[in-house]
Amino acid sequence: MEFKEKEFVPFILGGDINTYSVARAFYEEYQIKSYVFGKYPTGPSYGSRITEYTPVKDIETDAGFIRTINEFSKRFKNKKIIIFGCSDGYIALASKYKGKLPSNCIVPYIDYDLMSRLQKKDIFYDLCEKNNVDYPDTIVYTKDMGMDFAMNFPYPVILKSSESITYWEHPFEGQDKVFFINNRQELEATITKIYDAGYQNPLIIQDKIPGNDEYMYVLTSYSNQEGKVEMMCLGHVLLEEHTPKGLGNHATIITEYHEGLMKQAKTLLEDMHYVGFSNFDIKYDRRDNKYKFFEINTRQGRSNFYVTGSGFNIAKYVVDDYIYGKKHEFKAAKEPHLWLVIPKGVAFKYVKSEDTKKKMRKLIKEGKVVNPVFFKGDLPIGRLYRLLRTHFSHYIKYKKYYS
Repeated sequence: MEFKEKEFVPFILGGDINTYSVARAFYEEYQIKSYVFGKYPTGPSYGSRITEYTPVKDIETDAGFIRTINEFSKRFKNKKIIIFGCSDGYIALASKYKGKLPSNCIVPYIDYDLMSRLQKKDIFYDLCEKNNVDYPDTIVYTKDMGMDFAMNFPYPVILKSSESITYWEHPFEGQDKVFFINNRQELEATITKIYDAGYQNPLIIQDKIPGNDEYMYVLTSYSNQEGKVEMMCLGHVLLEEHTPKGLGNHATIITEYHEGLMKQAKTLLEDMHYVGFSNFDIKYDRRDNKYKFFEINTRQGRSNFYVTGSGFNIAKYVVDDYIYGKKHEFKAAKEPHLWLVIPKGVAFKYVKSEDTKKKMRKLIKEGKVVNPVFFKGDLPIGRLYRLLRTHFSHYIKYKKYYS
């Protein structure tokens, strides 16, 4: 693969598909190599030709992050370093220290105080109220409430942490990203188990909106340094992962356009002068024909290559904004495009709608489809072997966990 020299270099934190999707966006737009730092020597960026992957065991700690970025900034002292975090913990570190990092570092994220607030779902719902953004019926549960509280919507309900960073710092048997609760006894038992493990922040008890994966949507936006939204790309989620730890991760997406939904999100973002990538999880509620917002991720999402694949290269927006000082007029993705990270056979087996399957077949026939990890020219034998093992394991995973 051929590479070019630019006045900037990507510094990417993480180890999953998110990191490789960002690195591929940088390569496709600028033909440059990205430098990825994760905890373990694994994942789609490890062994790639378009990345230099370095495992750093303490990269998720303050000391490990600061040490690594200081060493890296000296190595590339004549270039601008664009920092991309690919999980909530990494972007929190980058935002926390962005005023204290070496002068050649660029952190394209909101300030730490706002980020900390937005990563708490209860704060996000307050902002939804202010900006007339629809969200599910919700109870914000705090530990001091005990078990003497009323439910104002019926079971089954969803139970989840208000923020993910400290939740995953306190593991326990049966720990899931989201719990589906069928009755009061089950709710109280799960709440007790979570707090007994050491988690202290609020929990979210939420109305379970009916409908399978095909009622889910993901909305990705980019807001420039002036707080103006430049890009929005809405993905209709056709299928999610169903393993306990991966529950909710997107597996198949078709890009769609919805003006009203985008307008709601744009108003919310610009009202708070938001900067950088944002990523919303949304579900269509057929009971009242409304799209309900679940949360905001203050970064590009794990499935971000659905945006790049739709013609809105995520690397270009950051580079134009921070390196070249170029602004863009607002533009929304309108053309359908298929993104998937599972075998097509799995997607066609578990996607329910026949009309949707017809759309998928049409897009595949037209070549409007991408699996971001399988990139022509970047399939050395060791990496290809690992990718294929993961890829075809989805046949077993969906058979075991999908219901």
